[in-house]
Amino acid sequence: MNTNKNQNKGFHNKSKGIGMLYDDIFLVNGARTPFGKLCGTLGQVSPTDLGIFASKGALKNSQIKGSDIDQVVFANIGQSSADSYFLPRHIGLFSEIPEGVPAIMVQRICGSGFETIITGAEQITLGKAQVTLSGGTENMTLSPTVSFGNRMGYPLGKIDFKDMLWEALNDTAAVPMGCTAENVAIKHKITKEDTNQFAKESIDKYIAAKERGFFDDEIIKMNSTVFEIEGLTPRKVYLPKKTVDFNTDENVRPTDLEILGKLPSVFARDGVQTAGNSSGIVDGAASVIVADGNYIRNNGLRPLTKIVASSTSALDPRVMGLGPVPAIQLLLEMTGLSMSEIGLIEINEAFAAQFIGCERELGLNRDICNVNGGAIALGHPLAATGARISLTLSREMNARKVKYGIASACIGGGQGTAILFENCNL
Repeated sequence: MNTNKNQNKGFHNKSKGIGMLYDDIFLVNGARTPFGKLCGTLGQVSPTDLGIFASKGALKNSQIKGSDIDQVVFANIGQSSADSYFLPRHIGLFSEIPEGVPAIMVQRICGSGFETIITGAEQITLGKAQVTLSGGTENMTLSPTVSFGNRMGYPLGKIDFKDMLWEALNDTAAVPMGCTAENVAIKHKITKEDTNQFAKESIDKYIAAKERGFFDDEIIKMNSTVFEIEGLTPRKVYLPKKTVDFNTDENVRPTDLEILGKLPSVFARDGVQTAGNSSGIVDGAASVIVADGNYIRNNGLRPLTKIVASSTSALDPRVMGLGPVPAIQLLLEMTGLSMSEIGLIEINEAFAAQFIGCERELGLNRDICNVNGGAIALGHPLAATGARISLTLSREMNARKVKYGIASACIGGGQGTAILFENCNL
């Protein structure tokens, strides 16, 4: 691959998407919280506090100080705390990043965690930063029940409340998210047996990775605490009584094909998607540090990977789960690489049928995909997933001494995002 002619070059095409090639920009390291199950251990922890936990962990794992951060780029999709307007700013301040450093929130639904990394890399490319804190956070348990228009009153007997977690699963311009997976299944003749087999593989891979200690350096330990910064109101975080050093992805449950086969279809009569082969609804946050090469070299750091290129594409929202296909195709076109040169691939497991559809269209080798399990096992906290996947992929690339890896996700509404990483430690 030769990027010398195209360093820091942007790309846009109305039929293929947008993208950029980067020069000398790196993912240093990162951290994430454990992912708590719906109404579980993290159910009462605000997304801001989850983001602070992950960000402080990312700074520690990257061996840099908060004072070296030039910008904070964070994501949160389902705003689920009263102070969520201030979320990226509060994460920066309570992560001991100087008060003069600005913060911004970005949103590309399920691709938002990736978008924080892309935005960080682009800000560095523009000369507006050397180092960024990038990440996403989500508390889906705290997703509110709302009454739109209550300020204007109600007609007699017409009080109307909405469950925002449930409503968020419906693309009102097309079909509910789960139905998009069923559409992919129809298109590619994917059976319920196919989806259940994939789900079992995801869970088994995760359990094997956990047993060998893969996640030990990725997941921080959480305890009840008080985040304090001089001059600011302290943030008090309480975990359930007797919770000490919480570091467990709670959504994961061992299973077998017989159990999965007994679960009913959720989104369509005789459909292929069930609660057992769809991504888990969880709470959690993930953060990474993005930095330019001069900063890396001047500080003697050993980053995990180089951020080579990124792409974002759009497609029919009724098959939104296929979004990684055009995004990855564009990424390969921009970089001149072939799929055979990619040693590891992570595609978010929103739904089993969605992944299998991407697998078939791209001709993927499943043996190098989601090798430590995916969202069907540990869950999909919307804004955090992209950062989590990028960190997991980068760590595994180093463990396996793989040169190139791609991280990608489908996005509600009909989009897909992908990032190409290069192992800089070979």
